[in-house]
Amino acid sequence: MTADGVGASIVANVERVLLGKGEQVRLVVAALLARGHVLIEDAPGVGKTLLAKAVARSIGGTVGRVQGTADLLPADITGVTIFDQERRDWDFRAGPLFNHVLLVDEINRATPRAQSALLEAMAEAHVTVDGSQHDLPEPFLVLATQNPFGDAGTFPLIAGEYDRFAVSVSLGLPGREVERALLRGSGGLAALDELAAVTDPTGLATCQREVASLHVASAVEEYVLDIAAATRAGSVGDRGISPRATQALLAVAKGYAAIVGRGYVTPDDVQAVANAVLAHRMQGDSTAGLGAASAAIAEMLTSVAVPSV
Repeated sequence: MTADGVGASIVANVERVLLGKGEQVRLVVAALLARGHVLIEDAPGVGKTLLAKAVARSIGGTVGRVQGTADLLPADITGVTIFDQERRDWDFRAGPLFNHVLLVDEINRATPRAQSALLEAMAEAHVTVDGSQHDLPEPFLVLATQNPFGDAGTFPLIAGEYDRFAVSVSLGLPGREVERALLRGSGGLAALDELAAVTDPTGLATCQREVASLHVASAVEEYVLDIAAATRAGSVGDRGISPRATQALLAVAKGYAAIVGRGYVTPDDVQAVANAVLAHRMQGDSTAGLGAASAAIAEMLTSVAVPSV
């Protein structure tokens, strides 16, 4: 199956579980096709973990889970090296990180020390334990959920950690009709239990390579660079985005284009993913900053010239 077929199938599959959140689901799947990690930020009880589980189940492969707590240690994520008495040698026991999908629930309830165990893995697809490098499986995706900063017992993510998430999405409360459907048993955990994979790790990796090779006109590249320059001119937040964020913006736009069945990227694709890719990088240290960054990004997009392609 081609990338557009796989992407659309994953979206449809997840929407059976998470009702009324089609745009957020498309953004998450676009990031997945772009080999990007996903942060889901919102209040408790709105479906963050449900979304993460539905995506993980839809793509098959192995799934690891970490629950963010104050006593979580880096070794609880990466694994440990222990001495095997029978073989008289050191043996690496892999942690939950060594799966195709790692669900990190309430990541900001883990201490900065524990959070740091994810940095190398998310950026380089391998991890170093006791001086030895261990490669992670392909594909590798971190799906993390986060409660609003300021809740009791939370530790804010540092800028470098935010920058490793391709997109951040917020679900918000469901509409009245959706909530009525949930009361009547549609979607939710019951639908999750019946969900089947629509692809496998090998198929997903093939689709990711296909998405990476999607055609991008030079005018669209210039548009992405203009947006990056606008963030660095002080119109959004107190610092501009990194080159990694610029690359993520185009990569996720490719994923979005593939989902809608297009073999090339348009400025509309870039605009569709811009807030999800950029806002969490520009928000500063509070959820109020996230709202301000989103508003500033929306205003910025109206000021950057849109090319005709």
